[in-house]
Amino acid sequence: MASSSLARVLSRQMHMSARRHALTKFSMPAMSPTMTEGGIASWKKAEGEKFTAGDVLLEIETDKATIDVEAQDDGILAKIIAPDGSKNIAVGLPIAIMAEEGDDLSGAAQMASEPSAPSPSPSHPTKEENTPEPPNAEAPKPAPSQAKPELAKGERIFASPIAKKIALERGIPLAQVKGTGPEGRIIREDIEKYQPPAAAAVATTSSAPAASLPEYTDIPVTNMRRVIGSRLTQSKQELPHYYVTVQINMDKTMKLREVFNKTLGEKDKAAKLSVNDFILKAVACALNDVPEANSAWLGEVIRQYKKADISLAVATPTGLITPIVKDVGSKGLATISSEAKALAKKARDGKLAPQDYQGGTFTVSNLGMYDIDHFTAIINPPQSCILAVGTTQPTIVPAPEEERGFKTVNMMKVTLSSDHRTVDGAVAARWMTAFKGYLENPLTFML
Repeated sequence: MASSSLARVLSRQMHMSARRHALTKFSMPAMSPTMTEGGIASWKKAEGEKFTAGDVLLEIETDKATIDVEAQDDGILAKIIAPDGSKNIAVGLPIAIMAEEGDDLSGAAQMASEPSAPSPSPSHPTKEENTPEPPNAEAPKPAPSQAKPELAKGERIFASPIAKKIALERGIPLAQVKGTGPEGRIIREDIEKYQPPAAAAVATTSSAPAASLPEYTDIPVTNMRRVIGSRLTQSKQELPHYYVTVQINMDKTMKLREVFNKTLGEKDKAAKLSVNDFILKAVACALNDVPEANSAWLGEVIRQYKKADISLAVATPTGLITPIVKDVGSKGLATISSEAKALAKKARDGKLAPQDYQGGTFTVSNLGMYDIDHFTAIINPPQSCILAVGTTQPTIVPAPEEERGFKTVNMMKVTLSSDHRTVDGAVAARWMTAFKGYLENPLTFML
């Protein structure tokens, strides 16, 4: 009996000893197949706090949305490596130390400081390139004073973008600035603390004072804004865009919308169809008639889609995002309207799931509500087309059948941007003719 009790005690001690060293690193997860880096919007648990499976541990900021990350098992958040606001963290890099109940948390700080990759620093309006010191590192000692060798002509100078910008504005030669950042990189503080040589200072006393800089605010670039800039720049540079514009008589669509809204309002006062709902339906019908426009350039093949999954451009506080209304051709106007409204709200709230915005075969960007008459849009690769929709406004047109010889109609101008690799000019013209026909005779897409 005593030996049995002793065995149980030893077993428990061995079990506890093993668990004391069960600390693990929690890495930046890939929230989508194309995600390469992300940011920490906020941690929902504090250091040392317990959590159970299903609890939201943190919010990850991707290039498209802010996504909750749930715990898969019970545990303890032992140490946070990447604090709130950290950005540009590559997928797979450690962002926290996790433990289980009973683990010794005293080793979490040491594990967090183990070199695996540079720890991301919180984002600030003025982005620094300094790498934060580990919590248990000794205070840095001043480096021995060494004369900076003269740079050879044409030799590269390593400096952060903000340092280069300030140096250019102040006329400071970067070759004379000693960098204190990683590997001698020149950072903002080096520029701000730079003192010109005494001789140069005396020579400049008689010169005219430098012009004062205008007041400004540096706004940190979000992951979404950075990716938008990168992808749209790539699209505009690499895709052979061309544009086709038509004007559409919206009188019949406006009247039909008025009739439908009156009928829907009797059942549900909140249910109203927008002009954009008719546009999405007409786009899907035109894609069914001209499937060549519903395609994607994949390098070796051109993929032609059988369904119209339409990406709808939505402006959010952090940038543009394109949630997708799936298989629009098979849905009625009321269903299209409710799904589009729900997706737009989720987009503005930052609650879109990856499946809400990944994919899409054709994009619609509508600025009509801002009273924009006409604009051109940049294609969203690998899609082949994007439709830019302007406002609907009264326009005088010739009307020989009228006594006055003219009449006023509601005209809307739309422009189709196409990738010439997949959609030839004649194909774009056929598609625009079909699209115009559906909106000028909206009863046809209900047959």
